[in-house]
Amino acid sequence: MGHTYEEIKIGDKASFEKTVTETDIYLYAGITGDLNPAHINQRVAENSMFKGRIAHGMLSAGFISAVLGMHLPGPGTIYLSQELKFMAPVFIGDTIRAEAEVIEKMEKGRIRLKTACYNQEGKTVLDGFAVVLAPKNR
Repeated sequence: MGHTYEEIKIGDKASFEKTVTETDIYLYAGITGDLNPAHINQRVAENSMFKGRIAHGMLSAGFISAVLGMHLPGPGTIYLSQELKFMAPVFIGDTIRAEAEVIEKMEKGRIRLKTACYNQEGKTVLDGFAVVLAPKNR
């Protein structure tokens, strides 16, 4: 599984999909220390602009890491940079599809990808670009 720099073509795509659970949010909060009430306190979150708890934005960004590290390019990939724009909230129960598309093959084995996450309704919740160092061999 996975692709070397030589095998990768502009336009190649891969994705990963996951339904966000309450457990995911609590585990992420515990691991990172981000205990913002918007994520973990229903009563406080109900009075927010979102009217309920939302997932950490970086949780969705982590799904992009899953695409890059497991599918395109895949195992052996080194993540170099990521630009992110958070477009919409992710709620408990939302199914998020993270996608990456190769848009440029750069020098020294680097690949630039368009990255995005969409909810089950097709709404963009995260948009951005990544640069990775693709594996030289499998």
